[in-house]
Amino acid sequence: MLISADDDPPILICADLQVEYLTPGRRHVIFDGEAATACCLELLTLWRGNLWPVMHLKRVAQAAWFNPASRLTDWIAEAKPRPGEMTFEHPLPSAYSSPRFVDYMSSIRNVRCILIGFSLDETILATAIDGFHRSHRYRAIGDAVACRQPGTGGAIAYKHALVNVIANFATIQSSAELIRTSGAVAV
Repeated sequence: MLISADDDPPILICADLQVEYLTPGRRHVIFDGEAATACCLELLTLWRGNLWPVMHLKRVAQAAWFNPASRLTDWIAEAKPRPGEMTFEHPLPSAYSSPRFVDYMSSIRNVRCILIGFSLDETILATAIDGFHRSHRYRAIGDAVACRQPGTGGAIAYKHALVNVIANFATIQSSAELIRTSGAVAV
């Protein structure tokens, strides 16, 4: 469905764009971080330039491997939320584990969201599934999402498998296609 000029643009949801995921040697370092980050920043620039709604999710798990007091949980500098952009902290993989996020999403008449960012195998997957069960429409941008390096097997195959699973709950699109249709963003 194409969005008409009268419709609100979809919300760009930047999932867990935190330093933790780009730090070599860390347990949750993501595969192909530079390419995914570049796509995320390009889409974030497009949304900000058009003054479309942007939302930031930040994982604040209370676990030994994820210390919320550490500077590793800080935003990536270029993706840091700006005034007027929404931010939600979530303790569990799904953004819906944040009561504020649930309240906000339930107040929107026609929920359409674009998912980008890190933690494909946790936050993006869990949020897409939870949103699907609430009849919220999500679109995940395949080249603007990234996941941690798996313990075994190939990272490319792991990401491909995750994207295929998410396709059961959200539409998958490339950043180039989304940018090309940004005058009438398809969701």
